[in-house]
Amino acid sequence: MSGRLAARLVVSISPADVGQRVSLRRRLPEGAYSDVVGVLESWADGVLRVRRRTGEPVEVAEATVVAAKVVPPAPPARRRTTS
Repeated sequence: MSGRLAARLVVSISPADVGQRVSLRRRLPEGAYSDVVGVLESWADGVLRVRRRTGEPVEVAEATVVAAKVVPPAPPARRRTTS
């Protein structure tokens, strides 16, 4: 990661944001990055629990979070129209 990119990574959420939709970037053990977007359900004992739009819960260790922010609510699902 370049120094320029590292300077822009900011964790701007806190436990006070529980209930908000967030976007997290975490560093995986092998060094890659992974994003998680969903509603922050809890933040306790160094673990953030995020529920994705699909309903899948994801637990993220606080120590692995390299960037995070509150994001707007998800747009409503688009309806398919038939011609």
